[in-house]
Amino acid sequence: MSSLLAAVSVASQDLAHFAQLAADPAPSGPPDVGGGSAPPGADGLLTVLKWVAWTVTALCVAGIFAVAARMALDHSRGGGREHAKGLGYVLGACLLVGSASGLVGALV
Repeated sequence: MSSLLAAVSVASQDLAHFAQLAADPAPSGPPDVGGGSAPPGADGLLTVLKWVAWTVTALCVAGIFAVAARMALDHSRGGGREHAKGLGYVLGACLLVGSASGLVGALV
């Protein structure tokens, strides 16, 4: 009988602990691990990354123009599927470029 009472006592303590955990609010965002300081040369790296982002964005716009030009030139031949596939690839690249900073921000 005493072992049954001991088990009930432990179970009630565990239940009270779980109730306290459930009452605590969940963290509202990522943990703050400290800002830290940028390593030497980080400004140069950020400049290069901005140049790469600008260049890739310009290439995406040029890709859309290239697909449009091919569509205009091949209109009489009826090669629409090839152009739709090419446009899909270019728009997929545009989507990746546009969401790159958000994806990296979510992972870091």
